[in-house]
Amino acid sequence: MHLGIFSYNVEYGARPDELARACEERGFESFWVGEHTHIPASRQTPYPGGDPLPRPYYHMADPFVSLMAAAAATTTIKLGTGVCLVVEHDPIVLAKTVATLDWLSHGRVLLGIGGGWNREEMEHHGTPFQRRWQVLRERVEAMQAIWTQEEASYAGEFVTFERIISYPKPVQQPHPPILFGGATAQGRARVVRYCDGWIPIDVLLDDLPEALADLRRKAVAAGRSRPRPSSRRARPVASHSALNRVSAARSTFAALRAPPG
Repeated sequence: MHLGIFSYNVEYGARPDELARACEERGFESFWVGEHTHIPASRQTPYPGGDPLPRPYYHMADPFVSLMAAAAATTTIKLGTGVCLVVEHDPIVLAKTVATLDWLSHGRVLLGIGGGWNREEMEHHGTPFQRRWQVLRERVEAMQAIWTQEEASYAGEFVTFERIISYPKPVQQPHPPILFGGATAQGRARVVRYCDGWIPIDVLLDDLPEALADLRRKAVAAGRSRPRPSSRRARPVASHSALNRVSAARSTFAALRAPPG
């Protein structure tokens, strides 16, 4: 099982370039950062892990700028978003950002994505909370078109464009792995429909082995019986017992959570 490091990526903690370099020197396979553009002061949405909201959520730096700094300081470690809130990004701009990072890092990007939990945060970006899953799917599909087509077109309810040309293309073909972060059966169906792997939220799953088996059944039923989609990694873990659960479930990867400061 491969091991990575997840960083809250806050300005009062370790710099991403320095931490990623230290992780690479110690043999870790990948380096991950999360994303919140902001936390609304008037937030009403409860934090899934139980309020109060931990301090690092207010301080997360931009994930792609941070991963570029990490890429410049390293040569082999993979660089992941855990997760990128796609519903808070313009898909044409995000496709360019991800492709550029993959080019400049020589093909080391792992694009973890999610729909998000903070209603007020995403609505500040113009995404209606109840429609976030359709927005997510359309934006991911649109980015896949941009990455793989010379002249890309996409027609959806929330994303529409015709015959656009965008370079650079990602180094990884057809594009960097897209890994869905979630814990529900509906989330696993989304993995099979438009993603390449799964980031299970371990603390929200009572039976990780059964969830993995459910994912494999869904993949086979959809004609995707190859190893992808698979469980790429588990939620960042902070204890030996959590790591043992992930290992026992035959997951291919786990991330260790670095302290924020």
